Amino acid sequence: MGILKRYRKFLGVFAVISAIILMLFYNALLPTKKLPVYQPAMVNFELVDSTIQHQKKFHSIADFSLINQNGKTITQKDFKGKIYVADFFFTTCPTICIAMTDNLVKVQEKIKNNPHVMLLSHSVTPKIDTVAQLKKYALEKGVIDQKWHLVTGDKKAIYELARKSYLAVKEDSDGGNFDMIHTENFVLVDPDRRVRGFYDGTDVEEIQRLLEELKILIQEYFPF
Repeated sequence: MGILKRYRKFLGVFAVISAIILMLFYNALLPTKKLPVYQPAMVNFELVDSTIQHQKKFHSIADFSLINQNGKTITQKDFKGKIYVADFFFTTCPTICIAMTDNLVKVQEKIKNNPHVMLLSHSVTPKIDTVAQLKKYALEKGVIDQKWHLVTGDKKAIYELARKSYLAVKEDSDGGNFDMIHTENFVLVDPDRRVRGFYDGTDVEEIQRLLEELKILIQEYFPF
């Protein structure tokens, strides 16, 4: 009994250290969860330009040059080394855009202090959504300029980004050249300009999934 009392403290410390080591080993042996890398062939063909519908590898977001709510030219260089969430909308949309924007405001609140994450919203009616219109909308919604770019520009360029890069809108067969029917999709893009997730921007549960998978992607690229 005397020996046990003498070594009780030592045994207690040893037990705690052993438990920590076992937990570290367990975590190290667990497979690291990674998000899929989406290719055009994996996505609903209605959302993908016919020229790339069967592409199974090497897909990435193309270079772009658009104008944001402050009249600044925004290119892929502004997102270099960043994770970002992209979507397609228009400021006068009376239906799903309302919920989509409200939910992106919530995402903005969660990522506003994270230097690695940004948001990018493309107007599908660029003639209507002028810089002044985008600025008015941004102010109404509480957009933080450094975190969230609302962009307008050449209609063909936006159309091609939507269907050849982000795989996120339907072709409007009843419209004119480069008309598109935007969807509720939010698209998660990694620092290598690859698509890593699609989410229903009108669904609260999907927004929670986006936030959870955003954490996984942050851990993949910025573990420390």
